[in-house]
Amino acid sequence: MKNLIRLTDYSKEEIEEIFYIADNLKKGNYKKVLDNKTVVMFFPSTSIRTRVTFEKGISMLGGQVVLFPSDTLDKKEEIQDVIGYLNNWADLVIVRHNDITLIEEIARHSKVPIINAMSSINHPCEMLADIYSLSKIRKDILKDKYLFVGHKGNIALAWKEVKDVLGISLEQCCPNGYEIEGINFYQNINEAVVGKDIILTDSLKKEYLKDFKDYKVTKTIMDKANKGAILNPCPPFYRGEEVDGDVINSEYFVGYEFKKYLLEVQQAIILFCIGKGNYI
Repeated sequence: MKNLIRLTDYSKEEIEEIFYIADNLKKGNYKKVLDNKTVVMFFPSTSIRTRVTFEKGISMLGGQVVLFPSDTLDKKEEIQDVIGYLNNWADLVIVRHNDITLIEEIARHSKVPIINAMSSINHPCEMLADIYSLSKIRKDILKDKYLFVGHKGNIALAWKEVKDVLGISLEQCCPNGYEIEGINFYQNINEAVVGKDIILTDSLKKEYLKDFKDYKVTKTIMDKANKGAILNPCPPFYRGEEVDGDVINSEYFVGYEFKKYLLEVQQAIILFCIGKGNYI
């Protein structure tokens, strides 16, 4: 049994094992590994991609989903008592909640694996899916140069976790006050994109838009990056804010199918965490 709370809890070899499982899932293996298994999920109503792929993936593997809204966990009952009872019936718990300390508290008292489906400081499942997808379209993702254009939010910090585990070259472009500790950052986007292969963005809070008015990724900006460079905006993205409509309609955009492997990767995470990765 293993939890997934932060990518930095994993080794490069463990991530490679998850990707190996995902490859086997695409071949049609592991058909009903979750038969008679119950997965309890805590998700907000706003979740679309992560929730759909988790629910579909669990169903395809033969499992049953019991779904609650995330704020079910924000009640007077202590979390150790909540998970204490769930230990009787759940085989896995997947939690999407802003407070990672709450997710960690659940993990401390749980007898079954806990998967963090997003918090306010990271998004490990999304990152694993993105890295896996990049590995299918890039020659060597560990040699590519990555640039994150945006603020220090959960997606930026999640990419920092990727850097810490896999050793990728990651830099940031943002105004003063929005930078991630421990990585190099630029304040001029025209300079920042030069020599980069993968440009990453995240949607901006309304109050950040004024500060980031000169940091919008456009096709003209992408033209300054390395030949063959790609733009991977974290959805939901907003045309006219962190990205321009022209770049989404260009060859730089990774496309909607880039996220299709979220299904297999999240299935692979589940199988890895419950110790079924070697079962075919």
